[in-house]
Amino acid sequence: MATEEDVRGICLGLPGVTERSSWGQPAWFAKTLMARIWEEGVVTVKTGEREALAAMDPDKFYWTPHHDRSPNLILIRLDKIDVDEVTELLQESYRIAGATKN
Repeated sequence: MATEEDVRGICLGLPGVTERSSWGQPAWFAKTLMARIWEEGVVTVKTGEREALAAMDPDKFYWTPHHDRSPNLILIRLDKIDVDEVTELLQESYRIAGATKN
């Protein structure tokens, strides 16, 4: 099970990522938003695999009508995902959000 603190540590461990509030929740930015706490226990990230992830495990991955206009955004229930898997998804989100080139 991953936690909000795991998400924070992973995000802030990536080059150039900053944390600030977005819609009253903690959020992490590369060039653009890469992750945000949607509500307690749920994080939103960017992925190119939204449809496949949600089809594979809808208890873990989902989106709301609010996210329909942003087809790269997916919500993840943190109590359903392990740290390694959320790390992988956050790294993908970082790349999509305009990762700093080193």
